[in-house]
Amino acid sequence: MSTPAVDTRPTLAPLALGHYVNGKRVAGASGGRHGNVYDPALGALRAHVAFADRNETAAAIAAARAAAPAWAATPPLQRARVMFRFKALIEAHRDELARLITLEHGKVLSDAIGEVTRGLEVVEFACGIPQLLKGEFSEDVGAGIDSWSIRQPLGVCAGITPFNFPAMVPLWMIPVALACGNTFVLKPSEKDPSCPLRLAELLTEAGLPAGVFNVINGDREAVDVLLTHPDIAAVSFVGSTPIAEHIHRTAAQHGKRVQALGGAKNHMVVMPDADPERVANALLGAAYGSAGERCMAISVAVTAGNSADPLIEALRAKLATLRIGSGLEPDVEMGPLVTGEHRDKVRGYIDAGVAEGAKLVIDGRNHQVPGHERGFFIGPVLFDHVERNMRIYREEIFGPVLAIVRTGTLAEALELVNAHEFGNGTSIFTNDGRAARVFAHGVAAGMVGVNIPIPVPMAFHSFGGWKRSLFGDMHVHGPEGVRFYTRLKTVTSRWPTSGADTAEFVMPTMK
Repeated sequence: MSTPAVDTRPTLAPLALGHYVNGKRVAGASGGRHGNVYDPALGALRAHVAFADRNETAAAIAAARAAAPAWAATPPLQRARVMFRFKALIEAHRDELARLITLEHGKVLSDAIGEVTRGLEVVEFACGIPQLLKGEFSEDVGAGIDSWSIRQPLGVCAGITPFNFPAMVPLWMIPVALACGNTFVLKPSEKDPSCPLRLAELLTEAGLPAGVFNVINGDREAVDVLLTHPDIAAVSFVGSTPIAEHIHRTAAQHGKRVQALGGAKNHMVVMPDADPERVANALLGAAYGSAGERCMAISVAVTAGNSADPLIEALRAKLATLRIGSGLEPDVEMGPLVTGEHRDKVRGYIDAGVAEGAKLVIDGRNHQVPGHERGFFIGPVLFDHVERNMRIYREEIFGPVLAIVRTGTLAEALELVNAHEFGNGTSIFTNDGRAARVFAHGVAAGMVGVNIPIPVPMAFHSFGGWKRSLFGDMHVHGPEGVRFYTRLKTVTSRWPTSGADTAEFVMPTMK
């Protein structure tokens, strides 16, 4: 392992982070509750973030409701121009946004820049909203009768987003919802709220009217208001499966449209004809990038036939040189976990894997980074001979832990993947086109890669899983996002030429 330099950033008094309502930052209520935001590489307190109570959350919803009629009446072309200016501002502030992500999440700076770029792609997609909102027109569905469809905004929408992508996941929701004519209240993760607050400021700078976009920081108290408030029309969520299920059930019971993306256990099937060096390189980034804190991280390698041993040897050599340290340092490949609490949770999973009999090939539990001894680091972990009944196979760990599961054939590997409760993303590495087609056609997952380890769709497609990785009917961003944030209206019209119509007592038919 390389030895990073000691971090010399000065220790400052913690920042005080509040909310963003009606086009400006606002402090939390005096004496109100707050959470702690850490610099994960140092293990040091960076900020106190205010936790909104019910009244503060309701005030943000009221601001969004007041702004909704005028924003919905704004022509889509003008809304698109705001998105164009927002796009330019994100490009201009890319490095600033990425640094905020690294300071509070811990991922390496290059990865944070990539996250901002993937979010930017959704803004670019939303710039085409005049075309995306075009409906269908049918002339003369009956004598002198025309029919057409239009898509109109829902009203006030809410987003609840996770810590692992503080820029990208909010940007999956915000640009599409706003471009469609909705107003929005975002509740980002309380672990890394600075980037979403900065995005709110950039939206205002881009010309978004006050109240159209608001940010409320907090915990379950704020979330429960968003799920039950009568003025919220739709809720978008990304997070763990238990919470996604709660979000979907509660919001739906209160008459809201819901898309709730849950957990994942993403499998990569490795066929015997795949090059082990190429597969190991793919797994290095897919399993250990962002310290495994990605909903699309590969956490299980399913080796078919005799592919396991060559792959493990290739991984062992590459992991021995993996550069771990502060995400702000150049050439670092893996940073810390987001909090000490989460680091301890991941360690607990590793302990459980050992206790259940998996072979621990590489143990990163006690990894130390010189100069960052208080940081929330875990080194890479590799398990072999993992069985499907073990916790490290069944549950989402969300850390730098890769499990090798051995199978005999493609059919056995496919059955294993399909039997898991999650169906978010998956991939296969092979040189056999027929094997790839069989896998892609038969696997029960929402996103599939062929010789691509992390098959995240581009912004003009849509992101989402199957089974218990998604609650709701629609995926996020792309065409599905436009459908989610609008409702369809069909108009049938006739202009009589003269005389009065006669009464009709049968179901209308077009003649």
